[in-house]
Amino acid sequence: MGPAEIRELAAIVRTVAREELLPRFRRVAHQRKTDGSLLTEADLAVDARLRTELALHAPETAFLSEEMDPVVQEALLRDTSRPLWCLDPLDGTSNFAAGIPFFCVSLALLSGARVEFGIVYDPVRDECFTASRNLGAELNGNLLHTGSVTPALHDAVALIDLKRLTPDLRARLIERPPYHSQRNFGACALEWAWLAAGRGHVYLHGGQKLWDLAAGCLLLGEAGGASSDIHGDPVFRRGLAPRPVVAAVSPDLARDWLAHLQGED
Repeated sequence: MGPAEIRELAAIVRTVAREELLPRFRRVAHQRKTDGSLLTEADLAVDARLRTELALHAPETAFLSEEMDPVVQEALLRDTSRPLWCLDPLDGTSNFAAGIPFFCVSLALLSGARVEFGIVYDPVRDECFTASRNLGAELNGNLLHTGSVTPALHDAVALIDLKRLTPDLRARLIERPPYHSQRNFGACALEWAWLAAGRGHVYLHGGQKLWDLAAGCLLLGEAGGASSDIHGDPVFRRGLAPRPVVAAVSPDLARDWLAHLQGED
């Protein structure tokens, strides 16, 4: 995907997020979906608007969103004959509903078994993270590279969602943390983007869906970081099953972090 198309897509996502999310922030009620996660009017508004905008931009590309029925999602993922948009219209819905200004829109372009392009846009800070395969990652047009922010594991700031870890691993990290300090911000795609920008050093999440990680793992990889699942396998997989995420701002730090999690250090 060339620079002109990246700018065009970024402008679309930016406009929709600023017009549909920000006016509703602190002003909308929410409901719970069958899986216990939250849903607001803002999720649905961004979903509908971007579905329309993306159909005009690339009518040949199919569209998958977190807000679709799982049966429809499965059918879309099985069809690899054409590219597929993968959208999380509001990542960090719990933050959004609670008035916490840490949320984003996440959009990825899937082709077969790969993520080819990703956008993570934070409308509160007007920060637009973009990545295209083999072309690098950018924040508002400025190149991202994590190589200059790589500490040893014992000096690292860790972004960790403790509640989705196994009880044994959670207890081990709380009682004997191998890192300097730990944070959890509550919006997966934006946490990936912050890691790509060097805001934190290692990452751990017990189970992310496709739309949580697709754009983010490409961003981090193109910025020079590395990710895997807890077994060391690629974190991106074209399917609906949640995936554990282990990531860091450099391949060496990612190896040390994974080895610790696997009990090998």
